[in-house]
Amino acid sequence: MSKQLHLNAFLMSTGHHEASWRLPESDPFANTSVEHYQGLARTAERGKFDSVFFADSPVLLGDVGRRPAGTLEPTVLLTAIAAATSRIGLIATASTTYNEPFNLARRFASVDHVSGGRAGWNVVTTAGPEAARNFNLADQPAHAERYERAAEFLEVAYKLWDSWQDDAAVADKADGVWAVNDRVVPIDHVGRHFQVRGPLNLPRSPQGHPLIVQAGSSEDGKGLAARYAEAVFTAQQTLEDAQDFYRDLKARAAALGRDPSSVKILPGIVPVIGGTVEEAQRLERELDSLIRPDYARLQLAKTLKVKPEDLPFDEQLPADLPDEDEIEGAKSRYTLIVTLARREKLTVRELIGRLGGGRGHRTFTGTPEQVADAIQHWFESDAADGFNIMPPVLPSGLTTFVDEVIPILQARGLFRTEYTGTTLRDHYGLARPVGRSKALQEATA
Repeated sequence: MSKQLHLNAFLMSTGHHEASWRLPESDPFANTSVEHYQGLARTAERGKFDSVFFADSPVLLGDVGRRPAGTLEPTVLLTAIAAATSRIGLIATASTTYNEPFNLARRFASVDHVSGGRAGWNVVTTAGPEAARNFNLADQPAHAERYERAAEFLEVAYKLWDSWQDDAAVADKADGVWAVNDRVVPIDHVGRHFQVRGPLNLPRSPQGHPLIVQAGSSEDGKGLAARYAEAVFTAQQTLEDAQDFYRDLKARAAALGRDPSSVKILPGIVPVIGGTVEEAQRLERELDSLIRPDYARLQLAKTLKVKPEDLPFDEQLPADLPDEDEIEGAKSRYTLIVTLARREKLTVRELIGRLGGGRGHRTFTGTPEQVADAIQHWFESDAADGFNIMPPVLPSGLTTFVDEVIPILQARGLFRTEYTGTTLRDHYGLARPVGRSKALQEATA
């Protein structure tokens, strides 16, 4: 079989376009509706998507007037979606800066058990001082320190997931032995950031380790992804930038002794789809006309570390913006936005429109055939292993993609027509990791 696309559905309340909630058909309270998300996941599963994905932040983001604010804790939501689906993978975001390894290792192992092996963890370090102030800190830790903590956090999580051997639970009713004590061992981790005794209070999960996803594209983010990630969510605006990122990350993974094909790179794409080009463009114009410019400029100013009054709507970005080295927050997103604006000589008003649909992810407007062509072109040009599909409006954007784009990709032999496995690792073509204690036994046998 030829190489196949991997598709992930990135689900966000009424859609990724910030004004999607203002459309007449949108439910402005969908952000807290379990039934809404269960329905979306069933639609994505009908389309044979690899997975659904939920972003998260331990802080209330932005002006609550701008768009539906507040999100359900995603690992809790995944358990409800697991009960409403049977095959699709379930990925949630959780921060290594504002959690402890034992809690998250247990939480994701629990989702993996509940779902029968469909859990994935999008590992983030969380940028911004607002989150720090929710966790008894005056400011966020430095960028490099957050990534150093994240690496140790993951090492602890792996040890905890492997603290039970696969055959620890024997359930021997005759001898009255449920599990063999010697097959469940403490991890006794002592490091710079964490001291964790272990073992985990939960047997090894169906996947062994939940799938690890990473979404940072800074130098530190790429380093973390190359060492640990099995899927990488990224944002590029041009084919050339996507190819550069793809080559760089695959090479970094190979240099660390990993099989580059085991790291799936999935750029975000916001598909605005219409039966004709004119219909798609009309939907895009309608959405953009509903953006509140003052809200959007305030958010842009915050990202660029300038004052809103320094960003006149009908002028290009000022020449004296901070260098990326001065940014302690989301470095890669800052660079993407500034590069986009400079390259295309966009005014602030035009930039706001471009960011309104996907916050820097590539927006593509056209017919189902054109969307399929765009996906295929990047895929076959070694710019992507698949895509993080970000419908601008939900549920209609996802339904249209499943009903009209997926069949084209299937007819071209680029995407599965049926699931061939039951776990998220199966969907991504990844082996179940051997437990570390088992691997050590085999190495010394």
